Amino acid sequence: MKAAWLAAIAAITLPSSAMAFGVIDNVNGIALDANGKVVRFVALQIDDDGKVEKLLTERYKEPEYKPKKPKKGQPWPERPKAPAFKMDAGGKTMIPGLIDAHGHVMGYGLSLITLDLSDTRSLAEAQTKIRAYAQANDSRKWIIGTGWNQEQWGLGRFPTAAELDAAVGDMPVWLERVDGHAGWANSAAIRAAGISATTKAPMGGRIEMAGGKPAGVFVDKAMELIQRVVPPPAPRDRDTALEKAQRALLAVGITGIADMGTSIEDWQAFRRSADRGALRVRIMSYAYGIDNMVLIAGPEPTPWLYDDHLRMGGVKLLLDGALGSRGAWLRADYADAPGQRGLPMIPDTQLRNFMSRAAMDNFQVAVHAIGDAANHEVLNAIEELNDTYKGDRRWRVEHAQIISPSDLPRFGPLGAIASMQPVHEASDWRMATARLGEARLDGAYAWKTMLDNRVPLALGSDVPVESPNPFAGIAVAMSREDAKGEPAGGWKPEQRIGFDAALDGFTRQAAYAGFAEKKFGSLVPGQRADFLLIDRDISASRPADIRQTQVLETWIGGKRVYVKGQ
Repeated sequence: MKAAWLAAIAAITLPSSAMAFGVIDNVNGIALDANGKVVRFVALQIDDDGKVEKLLTERYKEPEYKPKKPKKGQPWPERPKAPAFKMDAGGKTMIPGLIDAHGHVMGYGLSLITLDLSDTRSLAEAQTKIRAYAQANDSRKWIIGTGWNQEQWGLGRFPTAAELDAAVGDMPVWLERVDGHAGWANSAAIRAAGISATTKAPMGGRIEMAGGKPAGVFVDKAMELIQRVVPPPAPRDRDTALEKAQRALLAVGITGIADMGTSIEDWQAFRRSADRGALRVRIMSYAYGIDNMVLIAGPEPTPWLYDDHLRMGGVKLLLDGALGSRGAWLRADYADAPGQRGLPMIPDTQLRNFMSRAAMDNFQVAVHAIGDAANHEVLNAIEELNDTYKGDRRWRVEHAQIISPSDLPRFGPLGAIASMQPVHEASDWRMATARLGEARLDGAYAWKTMLDNRVPLALGSDVPVESPNPFAGIAVAMSREDAKGEPAGGWKPEQRIGFDAALDGFTRQAAYAGFAEKKFGSLVPGQRADFLLIDRDISASRPADIRQTQVLETWIGGKRVYVKGQ
């Protein structure tokens, strides 16, 4: 397997001369300057270290060597350095490599090698797919999968263990919801975990009940009741998953990603990949909780490793759940579930202790907050900690989806970064309206307000919850319409942002959010030469056309690592 991976990489990677001075000429170049403004160029020079040397506004010309005879005793002038390679791009559009500011690398890879229900449109279709998968994998001890979404099925409720038993009843089945904040178990899995009618949900979790017994769905922290008996992926499975994730990310133009919730097992897989020269995507790693942070990095963030391909720089804390499973922590009841306000997962004092523990050792803190109560709480915590922890902290609020209008102006003065995922708005707008009602959505998915308040806006996908395709994210950021063009004109169109800001969010700001803006993200001279060749000028395209963009080539560090069709 290892030999096959390396052979595949070698087939699309330029020879060793690629790390010498080279030129990509005849491009329709679109980049960003240090202020996030679009600049144009027609050729890119790459230096010996795989970094950007120059952006040229005229076609590259070979330097001439016509020296005058030197004075007696003086040496002849050195011959101008010729490029080791020169490529004519044929006028194709070049943009910086795109960065996903919030994703789950291993989760995505594992979704590619296990049962994926994200394409199912009904409960019956999901049952058919589950049954077929189990029959094809009857030697496995458990059936594991992801991607189900009762909203997409039009079910109007959670699925049940009995409905899963109807597909597979003779072996345990555990399927995580598309957002990772709920799991669906069959009766065999519930028995294997020793769960009964008297089992209590842990704080921050909920067991869905029916007739006084567990109904089959476990929300947020309650998922751990099943997960503790599910066989973990073997190291070989993780290696396979990581390679598949990288190939898929490179194919859509992702050259860097913030991995939100790295476990020690994930980190070891990243290191194994890098040790054998197979880690191409740059990973800004955020440990899953304080324990993993200490276990992986020890007393301080790691340095950048493997030519700026990997760094553990922060910690991810999970404050609440998601809207789809009604785990997002709200300040008032869910409009469609009176009596429920979601699930705060960390008590307020413990949240501050965790954030302080990380900050004292200079780890960056990223807090998952979706509901308005969760966002209010994390802003309060940041406000208190700013009195103790000075300097450039770049506190990150992950998702920042539902925010009270009174809290929106607080992000900028507190130095908080809004790490948001445009595609969530396209998927969620109907559900968000049902969950909260129109009157409580003035601060929902408020990208334009964040920019107006001078808040750094880092954009991502939350893969595998959504597709990692950043061009869909750019399109949604500009239009607030889904893939079908709905709702026409965009949902809450006053929160649309322009092309420059959308590209900035997936490049310069995403790098800034990970303390990587001096390393990559903008094609500024001195940064790593990470770039894409694509099939259209997205700066002059409608959002619906941007969504259809095809990546022709992906380059990282001056090396070509993906070619469409190869």
